[in-house]
Amino acid sequence: MKKKLPIGISDFKKLIDGEYFYVDKSLFIEEILEKGTEVALIPRMRRFGKTLNLSMLRYFFEKTDDDTSYLFKGLQIWKKKEYRSLQGEFPVIYITFKDIKHSTWEHTFEHFQRLISEEFQRHRYLLEGDLLSPEEQEDYLAILGKKGSQVLYQNSLKLLVKWLFFYHKKQVVLLIDEYDAPADAAYMGKYYDPLIEFLRNLLSNCLKDSSYLKKGVLTGILRIAKESIFSGLNNVTPFSIFNETFRDKFGLLESEVEELLKYYGFSEKLPVFRQWYNGYRIGSSGGIYNPWSVLRCIAENGFLAPYWVNTSDNALMKQLITKSGSNVKTDIEDLLKGGFVEKKMEEGIVFPELDKNPTTIWSLLVYCGYLTIDAIPDYGIPFRLRIPNFEIRELYQAMVSEWFDKSIDEYQYRKLLESLINGEIDTFSSIFKEFVLSYFSVFDVPFDESEKVYHAFVLGMLVGLKGKYDVKSNRESGFGRYDVMIIPENPHDLGIIMEFKKDNTSGKANLELVAKSAILQIEEKKYAAELLDRGVRRILYLGFAFSGKNVFIEHKFTG
Repeated sequence: MKKKLPIGISDFKKLIDGEYFYVDKSLFIEEILEKGTEVALIPRMRRFGKTLNLSMLRYFFEKTDDDTSYLFKGLQIWKKKEYRSLQGEFPVIYITFKDIKHSTWEHTFEHFQRLISEEFQRHRYLLEGDLLSPEEQEDYLAILGKKGSQVLYQNSLKLLVKWLFFYHKKQVVLLIDEYDAPADAAYMGKYYDPLIEFLRNLLSNCLKDSSYLKKGVLTGILRIAKESIFSGLNNVTPFSIFNETFRDKFGLLESEVEELLKYYGFSEKLPVFRQWYNGYRIGSSGGIYNPWSVLRCIAENGFLAPYWVNTSDNALMKQLITKSGSNVKTDIEDLLKGGFVEKKMEEGIVFPELDKNPTTIWSLLVYCGYLTIDAIPDYGIPFRLRIPNFEIRELYQAMVSEWFDKSIDEYQYRKLLESLINGEIDTFSSIFKEFVLSYFSVFDVPFDESEKVYHAFVLGMLVGLKGKYDVKSNRESGFGRYDVMIIPENPHDLGIIMEFKKDNTSGKANLELVAKSAILQIEEKKYAAELLDRGVRRILYLGFAFSGKNVFIEHKFTG
């Protein structure tokens, strides 16, 4: 009988005791111990194994009444004898903030009170004997009873670290999972400032140059800018996806996916798994797979689908892109065509700047896993960003469709596409002009960028043709590069070539002449060559001329 798939299992002990399949990442323990930093901040993408790895650290380090060493026997870390003596030797504080996602600061603070109270309850033995003074016992009981002041809770972890140290006569291991989750919710809920003030004081108080601390490990998705939370903390070292350290400890390597697929009888599916779920880069390690999607796909008998994007909260990403300027939307369209964009990356995210600084938006998309990097460039050189795989491409295509849903009636949209592929130009032209007026009332279109924006708008509109038509953009054919070509799977269907031209006079009078010149360009540069090579004989030329929201469409049929 094969081992069970560990889908949704983030508790290391439960995974090992339950005999689930485990991809051995136990050398993460060695790397944590050997890296010369007191506190490691490790941001990684959602569902890439952060919680499971932190849980593993807990069971390795924590001193308990039960012997947990058996959990590690047979794993790579246990083969290194020098680390065995450290197993089960330290007091551990383990807290996860992953579920602190509320619409108000009051509910968020209540959640913090409950979480910290539960950790104090786990260490209630500290109240025994005379370790604590009467005043300290009073503080302990106030935190335990969720009755302490905000200031007391800001100092709570600092106090717990100190008391654990004096009780056990051992330095403390502090583990905080998804430290940044409350900040995301606070930004969306518009209570960011009180949340950040509380989080800054809570973490700074317990992490700052503490002689009581052996190791601190914080995981999350984003690295919130040092000035926001970690100001003044010299002992916190961030290890982002741009660093070499821990590059193979989160996500799945190609060799690990091969092992999984072989064990469950799907070895022949490796090439399509690579297309759908591979493509991430961490440090110099390229070809990192999304573990959640790989496991879900195996569980679904190899059925390929966007499992990861359907579990994630994409609200912030969609809000930022939808509200962004036309340049960002055009870049998204370039990415959807299989290209890349070059952008500078911010090391830390400052949430209040997300809707003001385009660079921050791109950093957010990379850190969250919606884009990836081609390689780590030299200092000061922009990063080359791309969509990592088919799964994420599905997310962007759905998002583009949502943009149209906000400004375009679904029935009319379908009618627009049908009239286009059937060559019903009067109907197509009429509906297209309505859509332009509606769409460009939602999104700003700078005059000097208008040709690019029209191009992107039409490409987004053509997403609905996926399956029966291949839509290409800016490719060579004949003696030049066409703007858009719609290639039917069936060569007996209508092929379409589109050319976009801006009327620089910013008026309506010349639009018809400009549109006719677009048709002439298609003919003179023989853009139809690619369609003809594919056996397509019925071809429609469309010349789009525009000035602001005014558009004129000229057409010509051949074949």
